[in-house]
Amino acid sequence: MQVSISDRVLVAGATGGVGQLVVAKLLEKGFRVRILTRRAEKAQMIFNHQVETMVGDTLNPATLLTAVQDITHIICCTGTTAFPSARWDFDKTQGLLEWVKLYLNPKAYRAKANNSPEQVDAKGVKNLVAAAPPHLQRFVFISSCGVLRKQRFPFNILNSFGVMDAKQKGEAAIISSGLPYTIIRPGRLIDGPYTSYDLNTLLKAKTGGKLGIVVDTGDTLSGNASRIDLAAACVECLSSPITEGKVFELVNQGPRPVAIDWEAIFSKLG
Repeated sequence: MQVSISDRVLVAGATGGVGQLVVAKLLEKGFRVRILTRRAEKAQMIFNHQVETMVGDTLNPATLLTAVQDITHIICCTGTTAFPSARWDFDKTQGLLEWVKLYLNPKAYRAKANNSPEQVDAKGVKNLVAAAPPHLQRFVFISSCGVLRKQRFPFNILNSFGVMDAKQKGEAAIISSGLPYTIIRPGRLIDGPYTSYDLNTLLKAKTGGKLGIVVDTGDTLSGNASRIDLAAACVECLSSPITEGKVFELVNQGPRPVAIDWEAIFSKLG
């Protein structure tokens, strides 16, 4: 990979499971890395001042203006849970009965939440796209297998609270923006480290699945996807012309070769 000293990658969602691995791989490749985080202390604990930290939130467009200055690439690893959880950050003043009613009405429930898929994967991504500089070389977005099959099992279950709908809105915002992009739709995420506070551990992370990497287009694949391989794909596609303007799935299947040849893998995208 040819890395220019002027290349600076902004990673949104850098302290999440995939985001941590993306940052580690970027640093290993020699990129300058800027991260967008809501919790600077957590980022400092993980990355130990080896990245430039910008405190902000994709749901607050005003905080993105400084974060995107002098950025050459963006990798968006933001996300939340598909089903209601503490991460949704809903209004805790609601009574229990009221939340039971909302849970039975998914649209109303996600409208009340501050960190639901609709907010993070749709609105947040749209805000990040709108803030992106016009000279951006690539916008990489992690979506999900099943966005075109959300009426079919098991994706219809996964989409009960709108995560597939939101991912698809995020994809649409990126595609219509005119920015050079790559959208990766992984299968069900596996592999750790899920939450590591040690950059050395992240740099040494290896997939435990021992399966090969399969990519395809058209939202046809299903299965598991290693977080480690997904993070590597996000970084490798930055220097791959064939991945520009592509939307593809990624899963782990079949025997794993001794060495991963990303050029050969991406060549299958046509």
